[in-house]
Amino acid sequence: MPTKKITEEVKKIGASAAAPRTDNRDQRGSRGGNRGGGGRGPRGGRDDRARSEFAQKLIGIRRVARVMAGGRRFNFSVGIVIGDKKGAVGVGLGKAADTQLAIEKATRDAKNNMIKLSLTKNRSIKHNIASKYCASEVEIRPSPGRGLVAGSSVRTVLELAGVSDVTAKLLSRSKNSVNNARAAVEALRQLAK
Repeated sequence: MPTKKITEEVKKIGASAAAPRTDNRDQRGSRGGNRGGGGRGPRGGRDDRARSEFAQKLIGIRRVARVMAGGRRFNFSVGIVIGDKKGAVGVGLGKAADTQLAIEKATRDAKNNMIKLSLTKNRSIKHNIASKYCASEVEIRPSPGRGLVAGSSVRTVLELAGVSDVTAKLLSRSKNSVNNARAAVEALRQLAK
């Protein structure tokens, strides 16, 4: 009857494994891996958060410093473009000591500065538009059948706005991607509903 003894021991081990723990491990959260619990594992804590209806793209991230008495203090400046690809687009800028916080601030700023466009039935624009923001100048022209021809962050703004069959030209020599995106939004504001 040794098999009866073994099955009884297996049942005892199973019962002790199923018994609730008395130590503090389950209260502290997990320390890695995907054991559920704390927010350190893959996708920790993001399951209950709803997906945004807007697509977003980072157009610039900079580490900026200010000099204090004890040395330099570093912050992050983030530029972001959000849009629903159906005519709504916005550009935002966020600054914080942490990149994730700066991205959240930039997203909030972009949602507050969002514009809604009136596009043609083939998702183009009605007429030539041009705009200037700081040192950045942009001109956007309808061009049927050519698709989206644009560069820099102007292309990102037009993609996320859902605009196609246009040609965009940066008339300035500015390399500032945030200002170029804002110049594109200022041009598109002329078509806003």
